Amino acid sequence: MRGLYLVTPNWDDTERLLAATDAALAGGAALVQYRHKDAGADLRAEQAGALLALCRRHGTPLVINDHIDLCQALDADGVHLGESDEGIAATRALLGRDKIVGASCYGELALARAAQAAGASYVAFGGFYPSPVKKYTFVTPPERLSEAKAGITLPVVVIGGMTPSNAAPLVARGADMVAAITGVYGQPDPAAAARAFGALFGPP
Repeated sequence: MRGLYLVTPNWDDTERLLAATDAALAGGAALVQYRHKDAGADLRAEQAGALLALCRRHGTPLVINDHIDLCQALDADGVHLGESDEGIAATRALLGRDKIVGASCYGELALARAAQAAGASYVAFGGFYPSPVKKYTFVTPPERLSEAKAGITLPVVVIGGMTPSNAAPLVARGADMVAAITGVYGQPDPAAAARAFGALFGPP
């Protein structure tokens, strides 16, 4: 796992969502997380299914935020879990060894160590910077990455107000993936935005 980790915004317009995601995938996004905190079950299923088909065409994994049942119903590539969602170990047992199971660890090394022990595929730290989407009550220091990379063997994702410029020092500290919502979907050219994030990691 390396490169741009694309996280979808709370857009109800599925056509708009697919067009922007398609552009970002063409720009080199390495993984997509479907996250729509306000969607009802029908819209969530519609959008996730359409995104999965799109990601399949691009050969890019799709993970579902929170909804393990939807991941199973669609046979998506995995799930991303927060602290309050189903436990990592239980989810791993439910989905099997081949699915991606990501874990939000906020700014806590202890959570990352526990997630690794429980069978997570990657750990995510954030927020590092103010985000227009998610309001963090804390700030994760950049030093947390160096500490994590010293003792955790899983890929490390960074999130929270990411732009190519402010993500660069985090990649230099060892971040394997940079997660972005507004940094791509809020830009006039999602493909160019995706390429700019991808360039942080060198040639593909």
